[in-house]
Amino acid sequence: MPSVSEYRAAATLLEKPSAFAVIGHIRPDADAIGSVTAVVQILEKLGKTAQGWIGQPETFAPNLTTIPGGEKVLVSTEFPLADAYIVCDCGSIDRTGAFAEDLAVTDAPVLLIDHHDSNPGFGTVNLLDFAAESTTTIVWQWLEYLDVDLDQPLAQSLYSGLVTDTGSFRWGRPLMHDMAAQLLTFGINTREIAADLIDNTSIEGLRMVGQALAAIEVRQVGRLKLAVLHAKNEAVQGLETSEVESLVDFVRGVHGADVGAVFKGYHPNWYAVSLRAITDVNVSALATKMGGGGHLRAAGYTTAGSFADNLAALEAEIEKL
Repeated sequence: MPSVSEYRAAATLLEKPSAFAVIGHIRPDADAIGSVTAVVQILEKLGKTAQGWIGQPETFAPNLTTIPGGEKVLVSTEFPLADAYIVCDCGSIDRTGAFAEDLAVTDAPVLLIDHHDSNPGFGTVNLLDFAAESTTTIVWQWLEYLDVDLDQPLAQSLYSGLVTDTGSFRWGRPLMHDMAAQLLTFGINTREIAADLIDNTSIEGLRMVGQALAAIEVRQVGRLKLAVLHAKNEAVQGLETSEVESLVDFVRGVHGADVGAVFKGYHPNWYAVSLRAITDVNVSALATKMGGGGHLRAAGYTTAGSFADNLAALEAEIEKL
């Protein structure tokens, strides 16, 4: 958990710069867009100029634009010019995508806000809380050190990251309920938020889920059992990212398995792999070995090659555990 001095250092970093670029991770989720838009709103309340960015060429899932300010977040492969940078929900610098190389060498101050326990800390100032349920949780706690009042749009941005990263409050500390209780006093519509960010899906999305679930496997790998879901490239074409990512929820509780892995073929011979711990397995360490990272119980990585080759590579690492 960040110390008082770290929160104050983060607040001090905001004082001199006038123009900020606020960066979330590529293939953003609701915590990335929620934290980016929350920080943009905070900066604007402080009289600063701020713009949210995602370092990728393709647009992100339209349902994320229901988060206040989400429709204003820009995607680009060109590094934005700014007096200072605030990076949200990026477990490593490569998660900033096209911005990573320039961000690594910029002379401008960089504030990093994140909760992934594989994060090495790459900012001038780092607000890292590996126990935090979401990056928006850290932003919410940071408000105590800023001359900024909560309002409904800011509360909705913060809540969006919290409700999604906790699986609708299925895991987390008592603090998450305290945070939600405060945010609810600002009149946010929790039913509508859940519908927009969690529940809505298309017929095509349901068919994709059905195909993937029909082929689920539980494989014995060393001393552990691995539940595997495979969303083929042809099956995910034309679907929203949120629909594909919903597959992760199905491997969290597979009876008898220790680890769940979802291979999502977003491009031909290219996978985003989500790992979930079902029993007491550190999937963050496993994902790090595969070139990614994340949390103790929820992590991921990206990889090129065939499904068979990538599954074999993952199993080879699991056998070492």
